[in-house]
Amino acid sequence: MTLEVALRVPRTGFDVDVEFQVPAGSTLAMMGPSGSGKSTIVHAIAGIQKIAAGRIELSGTVLADAKQHRPPHLREVGLLGQDPHLFPHLDALKNIAFGARAGGLDKAAAKAAAAEWIARLGLEEIATHRPEALSGGQRQRIALARALAAAPKILLIDEPFASLDVEAAMDMRALVREELDRTGTSAIVVSHSAADALALADDLLVLERGRIIAQGTVQQVFAEPANRFVRAVAATLPAQHPMSIQEEQP
Repeated sequence: MTLEVALRVPRTGFDVDVEFQVPAGSTLAMMGPSGSGKSTIVHAIAGIQKIAAGRIELSGTVLADAKQHRPPHLREVGLLGQDPHLFPHLDALKNIAFGARAGGLDKAAAKAAAAEWIARLGLEEIATHRPEALSGGQRQRIALARALAAAPKILLIDEPFASLDVEAAMDMRALVREELDRTGTSAIVVSHSAADALALADDLLVLERGRIIAQGTVQQVFAEPANRFVRAVAATLPAQHPMSIQEEQP
C-alpha cells in the first residue's frame, strides 16, 4: 500500500514541486511555514486539487497524473482535519456509519461497524448525540472513527489537534497512533507541532516555498535543523528531551 508522489502544482509566486514516498504501514510528518505548500499536497493526494504534472500512485493504482484525475470518493484516501466536518443532522453513531458505508459496507453492516467503533472508543453515552452537543475532543474522536471506518489505504491528517487543549491533544495523539498501528493504515500528518511529529511519525519532510528542503527520520531532521522554522519547532521541545536543540552535547 505504498503511496508514491511526484507532482507539480502551479501557485501564485511559486510552484509546489515535490517527490516522496510513504511506505505501507508507515507515517510521514510534513512541516513547513504557512503557505509553503503542505495543504496543496494533501489536497492533491485527496483529489481536491488537480496536478499539472507528475503522478500520484497508491498501491499500484494511479490516482492522478497530467491526463487523468480519479475522483476523491474512488481513491481509498481518508482525511482528518482540524475541523471534523461531521454531518450536523446525524448523531455520532450515524456519522461513523456513513464512513463505513463509504468503505463499501451495506447499511446493516455499517451500523454494526459504527457500534463497534463507539464501544472501542468508549463513547456509548454520546452515540445518539449530534455534533453540536459534543466537545471538541469528542468530535475529533468521531471524525477519526468515521475516517477509519471507511478502511482507507492512507489517512491524511491535517492539523487535527490545533484547536484542542493540551490534555485533549495528548489523548488524541495517543488514540491516533494506537488506531493507525491496530489497523495498519499508512498516514501523512501535517502539523507545526514537534510533539505531533515525534508521537505519530516515522519520517519527516520539511517544505519551503513548494520544495522539500529536508527529509529523513524525525530524529534526524530535528537533530540538524535545515532552517529557522525547523529550529523554532525543535525549540518547543522540553530542554531535557533528547531531540531538543537546547540540549547541546559537548
